[in-house]
Formats: sequence, C-alpha cells, structure tokens
Amino acid sequence: MESKGSSVDSSCDLALLSEINSPDDLKRLSPEQLPTLCAQIRTFLIQNVSQNPGHFASSMGAVELTVAMHYVFDTPYDRIVWDVGHQAYVHKILTGRRDLFHTNRKFGGISGFPNPMESEYDSFSAGHASNSISAALGMAVATELNRDNPRRNVVAVIGDASISGGLAFEGLNNAANTNSNLLIVLNDNDMSIDRNVGSLHSYLAHITTSKSYNNMRFRIFRALKKMHVVTDRQRGPIMRFNNSMKALLSHEQNIFEGLNIRYFGPIDGHDVLRLVRVFSDIKDMKGPRLLHLRTVKGKGYEPAEKDPSRWHAPGRFDPSTGKVVSSSSVIRIPKYQEVFGQTLLDLARMDRRVVGVTAAMSSGTSMNILQGEMPGRVFDVGISEGHAVTFAGGLATDGMRPYVAIYSTFLQRAYDNIINDTAIQSLPVTYCIDRAGIVGEDGVTHHGAYDLAYLRPIPGMIIASPRNAMMLRNLMYTSLVTGHGPMAIRYPRGQADADVSGAEMKRLTLGKSECLVAGSGPQVISIGPIASLVSEAVTVARSRGVDAAHYDAVFLKPLDNEMMETIAGIGNPVITVEDGTVEGGLGTAVSEWLVQHGYMLPVIKIGIPDRFIYHGTVGELYRLCGLDVGSIAGRIVGCDVGADR
Repeated sequence: MESKGSSVDSSCDLALLSEINSPDDLKRLSPEQLPTLCAQIRTFLIQNVSQNPGHFASSMGAVELTVAMHYVFDTPYDRIVWDVGHQAYVHKILTGRRDLFHTNRKFGGISGFPNPMESEYDSFSAGHASNSISAALGMAVATELNRDNPRRNVVAVIGDASISGGLAFEGLNNAANTNSNLLIVLNDNDMSIDRNVGSLHSYLAHITTSKSYNNMRFRIFRALKKMHVVTDRQRGPIMRFNNSMKALLSHEQNIFEGLNIRYFGPIDGHDVLRLVRVFSDIKDMKGPRLLHLRTVKGKGYEPAEKDPSRWHAPGRFDPSTGKVVSSSSVIRIPKYQEVFGQTLLDLARMDRRVVGVTAAMSSGTSMNILQGEMPGRVFDVGISEGHAVTFAGGLATDGMRPYVAIYSTFLQRAYDNIINDTAIQSLPVTYCIDRAGIVGEDGVTHHGAYDLAYLRPIPGMIIASPRNAMMLRNLMYTSLVTGHGPMAIRYPRGQADADVSGAEMKRLTLGKSECLVAGSGPQVISIGPIASLVSEAVTVARSRGVDAAHYDAVFLKPLDNEMMETIAGIGNPVITVEDGTVEGGLGTAVSEWLVQHGYMLPVIKIGIPDRFIYHGTVGELYRLCGLDVGSIAGRIVGCDVGADR
C-alpha cells in the first residue's frame, strides 16, 4: 500500500499478488502493473507481520527494488545475494513462499533470513552484515571460470548500513581488481538499526550524479559496443579517463569510481518502472558496477517511516492505528539489556574512566541509556565489531575503562581483535555479551551458542555469566574495581528476574561459585540464568528421592577449584547445564578439570548439541535441545544410566 497513512484496509484486493508463485509469473505482468503489485505486497506485509512479528521496516523499504530485480534478472539462474536478511521478505514472497509466509520465523516454518537449504532462490546465507559483496564476487568469478553460457548475472544487494562494515570494503577492493561482471546494489536507506554513523554515511548522503550524464553514457556505451570499438582490454583506461573527467567537471571524486567500479546513481529506489529500465540497461555491462538507490526504511507505512528504529522489528501491532501491542504486565520487569544499560550509567557516574562502545546497536544493547545522559562517553562505531574491540583496546591503553556491548553472535567477527588487541596486552576491556544462548525466532545465524567455548581458550580472559539481574550488576561493578585484564560477562535476550535499579553493588570474588542446594547425589553445575530452570529440575528430582546438589558456577574461567574438589570428593555423577554449545564450554571445562586432577567420574553435559539449531520460540528450542525442566529433571533422575563417560 502506497498510502502514507497508518490506516490499512485488511480486505484490500491482493488479486495480482495471488497470481505470483515464482519470478516467471512476475515476468508475465506488464511494466504498468508493477506499481499495483508493489502496493499489494506492502499490504500483504503489513497484514502478516502485524500478526506474526518479524523484521518489518527494512523489507517495506525494499519492495520496488526486489520486484524490479526479479522482473529483469533470470533467477535462480542469475544469483541475487542478499546482505542482512532483514530486507529479503519480499524476495521470499515472490519466490514461491507467499503461502508459507505465515510460518515465518516459527518452529518448523520458513526462516526469517535467506537460507539456501530452504530455496534454490536463496543463493547464500544472510544473517550477519557486510558479507554479500565478497560472496557474490566469488560466485561471479566462478561463473567466469565455469564459462557459464548463457551469461550468469550475479547481484549483491547491500543495505541497512552494511556498506560500512570492513568486510564490505575488502570485497569492494577485490572486486575492482578481479575479472568479474559483479553488480552491487547499494540500498541506501539512511539506517542500520539505529541511525547510521560515520563519514561514509555522510558521503553517501551527498553523492550526486547527473541523470542526463548517465543516460548519455548508456547510449554511447551501447553504440560503441555494437560498433566493436570498445574492447575489454581498453575498458580500464577508458574508465579511468572517464572518471577523471567526471571528477574534474563535478568537483567531486566518487569513492567507487576511484576504485574503478562503475557507479550509477543515486536514483529513487521506489520508482519501480525506472528501476526496471536501469537494471535492463546495466545488467549486460561487463566489469564491476554499483547502483546506488535511495530508499525509505518503512516506506508505505507512516509510523514506520517516522520511527524506523522502533519499527525495525516492532513485534505485534495494530495495522489500522500503528499501535504496538504490548505484552508486558502492570509491574514491568526490565530486560537484561536494560539492567546492563542502567548499571553502565551508574558506573559512569561513579568513575569518569567508564565509557561505552557498541557496533550499531545502541538501542538494542540499551547503551542509549548512558548515551542519553553522557553522549560524549558512548561510541557507536557502526557495523564494525572488529574495530569496536581494537578501538576499546586503544581506549584502555590510555586509562579508560571501556565496556563493549555486542551481541554474542556478532562478537564472533572480532575474535582476532579480542586476542591480539586486548588479551595479549591484558587490557581492562569488559565485554558485555548480549543475546547469549538461544535467542528464538531469529534462528541459526543469531543464536549466541559459541561464546563460552571460543573465549575459554584465551589466556587471562575472565568469563562469567550472572544467574539474575543483581548478579549482572555485581559482575559489571567487579570488572571495574578489580582492574583485571579482559573480562567477558554474558547474558541472554529477554526479561530479567527483578527490577534492581539503583540497588547497591558489591565486589565479587573472581572464580568463586555459589552452592544453591547441597546434596550427596548427582552434582549439578549450571552457569547463567538457566539456573532458574535447573533449580526447578533439581526440585523435581529431589521430590523423586534423588538427593541432587546444585551449584551456580558463576565463572567459567577461572573455574572454582574449591567447588570442584567438593564435587569430586562426593564421587557421584556430575551434570553440567549451559545455554551454549556442549563442545568446549562448561561441560568440557569440568571434564578436563576432573581428568587433570585424577578423578574418573561420569560427566553428563547438557546444552546446545553439536549441530545448528534453527528458529522457533525459546521454549520450543529449549525442548529440542533438552534444556527444558522436564528433560533436565529426567537426566538427573536417570544419570546413573547411560551417562557420558
């Protein structure tokens, strides 16, 4: 729906869209029908995402772009590689999944992101930002090496500020020096999740290119090509001369053309007829090209256009009013991220050295709480996790105490930086790892399954996970007052157990666990907020006559030697429970300790199994992984049978 109002007619005729089951069906439409189809797609998105929540604003802004690409290119033979799957809902709707869209992000349903195992139209996985250019370049080179006939076009669609990511720059640099016909579509919607930051964003906002100039260049190119005047060998010098003349006349050097990548734009990304014409004009050109589109995140739905950050993934909402449906109770319990954000503000008030660093997730991590009061002490570096970590290392080198808040799955991108730029130098950088563990509907690319395992081998790294909100505050305070080197504190997505705003913080002893329930039977060790489920399971087991003990490890590294000596001395099976992979985390650490100290006890490791876990609610995925109360209780009661040895 193209109306900018929030009023939506749920009975709107979707007849045209109902006929589109593949891009071949789309191609049967006349160009004049495409604006109507785009309006119907927007209505379909509003109707569906308002009831089955997902990533809304990005896909609303990519409607015309997606329709035009599938109209012009021969997918799936031609490859479309999406960056950030947030913008790919329309792609799914047009490629045979319209009638399955109500299952989007649900357990057993279609994924919220492109998934090659789901459809041949999904040419590459897209969960993390900035990878589309590199992946598409690989495909474009492969098609040259394979001598595909007819020519196979490869298109990388990069948007939501992903162009600012380091991997995108690496891909651009390589594309400029590689024999390929890659087309890069820059979907510039002025947003990532929060407002874009950085000089590249400002640069993109001011690029100008003459429409008449590009039209003339198209005509000259086609004419010279037909006359066989222009050859591939001559293309480089001609382009460099052309770019130099253009820079001289416009008094502006284009960063892309400076890399010898043909640049077209910026053009209106919501003019579907013009997009069809431009894609048709440039699709058969040789060499790397970049088409710069200006789009509006949330286009066609006024509330989303006005507040695209909030409408990135708004949850359920009333289509007619734009009011988000709240599921909160009268007494609202903060989310873990909010506990982090408020605690960070408290620490910053306490110590002028405290600063915050995040990577395009100021609101997602609640670092905007500190940002609102002390904007000069928060640094949002954009989609650049590696830079965020090294930047924090630089801050710590000269006396600052940086708290780096990044989602667990995105912190994986900065692993080298963590080791080389903070750990080796024993710098006091605190990693506040949000969205740790199973995150739910965002699925396989977003679960924080590996942080415990990938951080544990790093020498000098303190690793902790609080079982409740107060412990999160205490751990953050402890990281400040101990002055130790790097420390990681992981916590999950979602609601905490209590509102602890303003509660007095205390220093914890590094590497000290806590015994929650003593017992002489199976010894259960958990880490993090999953302790609440484990406590319920232990209660169930004890009601069945099993004298189980329950320890909260608190720290994965260093592991509490006193706790381990006590447990080992009892001599009964040990059960570990963690909201992370069973390969390399708490269970592995406990097993290694027992072997190193000469104890031959069975260890049952409960956690995320050694396979990729897809999407569903947290409860559904916990049951799938055996992390629900019933499954854990069953393992405790039956732990003397079939234990992992």
